[in-house]
Amino acid sequence: MTERIRQIFFDTETTGIGRGHRILELGAVEAIDRQLTNNTFHQIINPEREIDEVAMKIHGITHEMVKDKPLFVDVVEDFLAYIEGAEVIIHNAAFDVKMVNEELQLLSQEGGKNYGKINEYCQITDSLSLARKVLKSGKHNLDALCDYFHVDRSAREKHSAVLDCSLLFHVYIALTSGQRELFAEGKKHTSSKEVAQPVRDYQGIVLPSVVVLPEEHQSHHDFMQRLSRD
Repeated sequence: MTERIRQIFFDTETTGIGRGHRILELGAVEAIDRQLTNNTFHQIINPEREIDEVAMKIHGITHEMVKDKPLFVDVVEDFLAYIEGAEVIIHNAAFDVKMVNEELQLLSQEGGKNYGKINEYCQITDSLSLARKVLKSGKHNLDALCDYFHVDRSAREKHSAVLDCSLLFHVYIALTSGQRELFAEGKKHTSSKEVAQPVRDYQGIVLPSVVVLPEEHQSHHDFMQRLSRD
């Protein structure tokens, strides 16, 4: 029986950037075999500190919205159980991983349980690094990638962890859809002048068709030939 692929698309919102800032929102959506499920994780958190005005303008989360919410320590067990064993895909993973690890470390420093680091529970994939490899030029932030891949982001008036995760899922599917085409046997390769038929995911969103040009196919063939001789 083929093992099912479980991926979590994850994002945080924080009180700001820099030393001493805290997480105030955790958001994640689950995909099984590249299809979204209804299994999401979302929690607004009381960060136990003030929220920077600049950050507040970005995500719209105010002091009034967090003052009666649970602390990070109250949700950490559920969060780690949710991501455990999955591939966790994060756009600009270095920032979110740093923020989560600082929260985990703070719990240990305050005499609580030692939870270690987030990458001890899951595999981290940075979609920003992937986007920079796939798309050599242009901007690689989430808004720019949504525009490039024609992912509807009209609902994104403010940064929202769960909404951003959903958008990231569609961007990631578009970024990685060409991998299957590259190695498909017997696939007829079209020229850049030919228009491929649109591909839709299960929600009806149009995904780009990534076409391998003949010269690219030949370059890959030559590369594999060189590898076989080494």
